Amino acid sequence: MNNSQWRPGKRVAIVGGGPGGVSAALGFISRGYDVRIYERRSDCKPIGGGVLLATPVLAILRSHGVNIDNFGLPTTTWFRNQQGHERAEIPFNHEVEKRMGIKDWHYGMLRSGGFAKILERVPEGVIRPNHNFIAYKELHEENEVEIEFEGGYTCRADILVAADGIRSGVARQAFGDPQLFHTGIRVYLAWCDQLPDIPPACGALYHSKEHQASFFPMLHDGKAGYEWWLVEPSYDGKPLPSDIEAHVRNILGTFADPLPRFADATNFDTQVYRWEVYNRPSLKKWSAGRVVGLGDAVHPVSPYAAYGMGMAIEDGYYLARSLESVDLRDIKAVNAGFEIFEGHRVNYVNHNVEFARFLGKFFHNLPYPLAWIRDLVLDYTPILQWLLSKEYIDMAELSTATLRELEV
Repeated sequence: MNNSQWRPGKRVAIVGGGPGGVSAALGFISRGYDVRIYERRSDCKPIGGGVLLATPVLAILRSHGVNIDNFGLPTTTWFRNQQGHERAEIPFNHEVEKRMGIKDWHYGMLRSGGFAKILERVPEGVIRPNHNFIAYKELHEENEVEIEFEGGYTCRADILVAADGIRSGVARQAFGDPQLFHTGIRVYLAWCDQLPDIPPACGALYHSKEHQASFFPMLHDGKAGYEWWLVEPSYDGKPLPSDIEAHVRNILGTFADPLPRFADATNFDTQVYRWEVYNRPSLKKWSAGRVVGLGDAVHPVSPYAAYGMGMAIEDGYYLARSLESVDLRDIKAVNAGFEIFEGHRVNYVNHNVEFARFLGKFFHNLPYPLAWIRDLVLDYTPILQWLLSKEYIDMAELSTATLRELEV
């Protein structure tokens, strides 16, 4: 690809250089489009510690040319109570493994390391750093959209992709006030080097009456380690603990081994990220005219989905695929492609976002009597196993069936 080209009918401007925007760029580039990513910072980098990516996400990255060998560590995941008693195992479909040629379902990695490998696939000149989005204007007679950035710089393109995160300026102009709301949880997300005496390929989510403490194996610079996190009840404006490390250690100490040991292996100044979790009401449509959104710009998600980065990467792939061979000057063809994209993604993604939000409330915001009953039910019935299979894995497997071209 000649990165200086900017041909009418093939011009894709992407605001935001996160995983979703980069995935869309790679998808469009491979289909012969001219792409520019406008990033407000001086470089593209993810925010946060570890991340889990599922089989279909890895298959998409493989199609983008990313080498997924040793990309992350596979894991089997359990839900457990505070004392370590098993409540449910997240299942996976062996037929999906076979068709995609990728073992297991979840792979853990440090965000920065995984994203760096994805960025290696982006041709030089595609990413335009230090471009802070101001506004866009559709030019109907010219069949294009004009994008304005801070400092007076403007760009004209055929379509504009909003990939600029939960406080997206593009999505705000296209769809109005996002009406962001606090989901009632705060997350301390961390990572550390490998610890002894933990079974390999094992990850677990432990729940007490109001907290979750979890760990998963991951790769960091080719070395095995762990991502771990703590989830607690919160609200918009809740004060931070005066000593975050002491606060986190105190809560981890109430859980079964190995959770208390993770704090000792972690540098709280450089390896812990705090995250107040916000969502927006679910959108039924992610496009307006020549503008379309993906990732957190249109569907921010609670960590209970373990799927935020993954869904954004999927969005980018599906969007590029839905517009394959389209002359982007043709607004009818563009809108038809957007509808195909939304048909694949909107209901599926909204289901995952809303189910993750339900789990957050279910585990962290129930009053004591109901929380006590909840824990009895989860400890002595298979209802959590049924919920995870029906509301998460079954939906993911149906979505994977739409990716037949990625099978091996």
